[in-house]
Amino acid sequence: MFNYPNSGTCSRAVSFDITDGRVHNVRFDGGCSGNTQGIARLVEGMEVQDAIARMKGIRCGYKDTSCPDQLARALEKALKRI
Repeated sequence: MFNYPNSGTCSRAVSFDITDGRVHNVRFDGGCSGNTQGIARLVEGMEVQDAIARMKGIRCGYKDTSCPDQLARALEKALKRI
């Protein structure tokens, strides 16, 4: 299980597993419940690189980041540790 402290979003952190290059068990701590649950279900089983490519750079309103962008950043960091 990887844990990543979010920065610049309503959610405080995100955790997930990577198994055989795929994303599993995404859980956000805080944030907009419907949105974070939707993100988690959409990326379940997705290849890590595909998830990063789809979410990286998404902004939330005036913020420079978003919950999907934070997940993409967390996945990138996790890949460096594998």
